[in-house]
Amino acid sequence: MRRLLLLCLLSMAAWATPVFSPVETIEVNGTAKDMVLSNGHLVIATDMGHIEVYDTANSKKIKEVSIPDVKDFMGDIMPTRVMSTDVTGEKYLLLSDSGKGGYSNLYLYDKTLKQLLSADDKEAIIKARFVDDSHILLGYLSNEVALLDINSGKERYRVQLSESKFSDFALNEDKSQAVFACESGVLNVVDVKSGKVIRQLQGQNVDNVYKVDYKQKTVSAAGQDRRGAFYDVTTGTGTYIQGDFLIYATALSPSAEKVAFTMDEQNNISIYRTSDKAKIALLKGQKSTLNVIIFKDENRLYSSSDDSTVMVWDLKK
Repeated sequence: MRRLLLLCLLSMAAWATPVFSPVETIEVNGTAKDMVLSNGHLVIATDMGHIEVYDTANSKKIKEVSIPDVKDFMGDIMPTRVMSTDVTGEKYLLLSDSGKGGYSNLYLYDKTLKQLLSADDKEAIIKARFVDDSHILLGYLSNEVALLDINSGKERYRVQLSESKFSDFALNEDKSQAVFACESGVLNVVDVKSGKVIRQLQGQNVDNVYKVDYKQKTVSAAGQDRRGAFYDVTTGTGTYIQGDFLIYATALSPSAEKVAFTMDEQNNISIYRTSDKAKIALLKGQKSTLNVIIFKDENRLYSSSDDSTVMVWDLKK
């Protein structure tokens, strides 16, 4: 009997999901609001009116870019929230609140700071990403997609995707396509050059999708409906994993063989195999609501939440 019990315990241990703690933490000045990773540099946007750039080889800060303070609705001068950032080469993008009417400020830093859009332009933009050195993809609160030409300052197109409120977008690896999420749960895959919708992904999320990722013709979606969904963009077919709480963040590994979701109220990150939905890792230690997860490679991840600590994870340690 004792031997049988021991065998059962060993069997249960073999099938238990490995639990990981962060291997490093990065402390930023302010609350992290957005984060991107490019060419070994981690760029973190904060609510204190600046971005911080870290070398991922040693987690050392190598650059900081600040934008002007703004007046709040009471007329007080204060730092503005940088809600979206990106980098291409030595150029940095900073999208922030203007403090006026819900409109946005958009800045480009290329050795010096240049303002591309201000509150006077009356644009409510939620997210911005570089397509190349000369073009920026914009996601509007009204669920419009636009391609901004940096040199001319004009939009090459603006397309209304639906009447639902915009949530998030993600570009694929070569930035030829982007997937846009909104409060309806329907995902629109857009041709970046033209703004045309080339496929709709639907059926797996039935409510607001907070975050999306797009790699290797696979899209993952983090849903308010407690569903962590992923789709094959080529066929349009999809599936989902049921969570225990609102799912605020998601990320795909570079191969898209792994997907990360925040599946519970404790802000833990669950890692699954996309091939069979098997849970292969649980990352514990995040203290606040997750907003961004990024895979650096198949085993190393970065995560940020509504606090000043960015966590580094390694699935082999």
